[in-house]
Amino acid sequence: MSERDLGVSGTLVWYYYICPREVWLISHQINPDQDDSNISLGRFIGENTYLREKKEISIGNSKIDVFHTEDGKMVIGEVKKSSKYKESARMQLAFYLSELKERGIMARGELRFPKEKIREEVVLDQRTEQELDKVRRDILRIIYMEKPPQPQKIHFCKKCAYTEFCWS
Repeated sequence: MSERDLGVSGTLVWYYYICPREVWLISHQINPDQDDSNISLGRFIGENTYLREKKEISIGNSKIDVFHTEDGKMVIGEVKKSSKYKESARMQLAFYLSELKERGIMARGELRFPKEKIREEVVLDQRTEQELDKVRRDILRIIYMEKPPQPQKIHFCKKCAYTEFCWS
């Protein structure tokens, strides 16, 4: 069974850099609090920014936020409410670029932080591809665990939609 069959997705890559417990919870369909203000704000930003671009293209188990063509080349974008999690967002977007490359589509990536008016290019280079290979394997290891990793207090916990689940 391949990682695609198990559902390795850009979302899991995003959470991998934040909290392995979230990777396990999401991969086992244990959803976070959908009324959490951060989830609501992210949904609002996704629905109300970049209105002239096409939204949500599905590739494998992933959904790319926005996309367009520029000079005959596909440009995909990942929209985030804050650059606070920039490394996580960068690797999520690199994962999407890798998924497209595996399907013969060369694209350019762009991180977007509309509240901060920041755009940042993401390139899929050899070092990033090697890191993604390692991350995919580790995500599969986490998914196959019988139980989720134990919760660990980290600075991301304060605004996490799983707070009550982990710390009640």
